[in-house]
Amino acid sequence: MITHPHNPSAWTLLFSLQGSIIPAIWRKVLFTVVLSSLVVLSHGTLYHYKITPTATPFTLWGLTLAIFLGFRNSVAYQRYWEARTLWGELLISARNLTRQVQDHMPNLPREQRLHVLQPLLAFPYVLRNFLRGVVYEDTNRVLLDVELHSHRQAPALMLALLGKRLHQQGQQYGLNPILQAQMDIQLNQLSQVLGGCERIKSTPIPYPYILMLHRIVHVYCFLLPFCLIDSIGWLTPLAVCILAYTFFGLDALGDQIADPFDTQPNDLPLDAMSRGIEIAVLEMLGEKALPPAVEAKDGILL
Repeated sequence: MITHPHNPSAWTLLFSLQGSIIPAIWRKVLFTVVLSSLVVLSHGTLYHYKITPTATPFTLWGLTLAIFLGFRNSVAYQRYWEARTLWGELLISARNLTRQVQDHMPNLPREQRLHVLQPLLAFPYVLRNFLRGVVYEDTNRVLLDVELHSHRQAPALMLALLGKRLHQQGQQYGLNPILQAQMDIQLNQLSQVLGGCERIKSTPIPYPYILMLHRIVHVYCFLLPFCLIDSIGWLTPLAVCILAYTFFGLDALGDQIADPFDTQPNDLPLDAMSRGIEIAVLEMLGEKALPPAVEAKDGILL
């Protein structure tokens, strides 16, 4: 996730590259500007044939393209926001479960309490690794004693282990079955979070739709100089640059947020969110040695 300063100046908004989509699209925009300059130098002539398309088809194509881009970005942002909502629910359930363990089993020794909630501390990291398809050392830092590499459903294994430890500790403590059922509700909520994240990860936006949109954007931007050369002349590269930046930028932004669990600049900061959940649980347990919060690097929070 890209972080930005509060109340940025007009200079920062107009010329800052930090937090901009330009690093992802500058090659395409540059190629379009170079192509526009060549069209200006040749006066729109290709192999001694003057290409003079009218503005009408480009107006219709531009309107259609804007609608398609708006729809695709709305769908992509809906996926992004749903993923953020699920991770917010994960934090709420983790706090509720920690509070219930604290309240219902107040005399439980510190070592046993940490042992019971060990899978809860690990669950955000395991879920993050599962969604990204990678392995991080943070999973081992939260005192895991379970081998996860051989399990395809490591997050589900963590929830099963957490439920088993809560049930066993509740029986040893003589906990009321109604109170155990309340903790089981929070486990079910964590399972729903896992299922929701799996649904987003395993159901991408249909590829033919994305492919068609990419092609239309490129064809439109590459043909646009031939339409503008006779009307605005040497200003054609500037006009094409602005339009190419808009269309290529919206296209790239939609690609980035369509998979909110990836590590691209505009995706969810799962590293920081996982660490934040761990810190929240440990604080509620009264732990003093807390891990440091994840800081943004070069304006990007992972």
